[in-house]
Amino acid sequence: MKAFYKGDRSLGHKIQDEFVEELRASLGKTDHCSCQKACKYHGKCIECVAIHRAHREHLPNCFRSMVNERIEKLSELTEHTALEQIEK
Repeated sequence: MKAFYKGDRSLGHKIQDEFVEELRASLGKTDHCSCQKACKYHGKCIECVAIHRAHREHLPNCFRSMVNERIEKLSELTEHTALEQIEK
């Protein structure tokens, strides 16, 4: 993402393409799935994300820490009073 933030889209896309190439080469050899729950879609990201998008109820486990980090930063804007309201 640093390349994109610096405005170097060409380098950003090159890095993304290299990542995808390495990921595809490692499929079947390495467990790249960060989800700790065992399910029949473990390691099958496309299927997992598509199912979660279709149901529209919650995010896949692998997205939760990223989203929670963003929510925490937003919560700082109101001195984390949102957490108090959630706990009620």
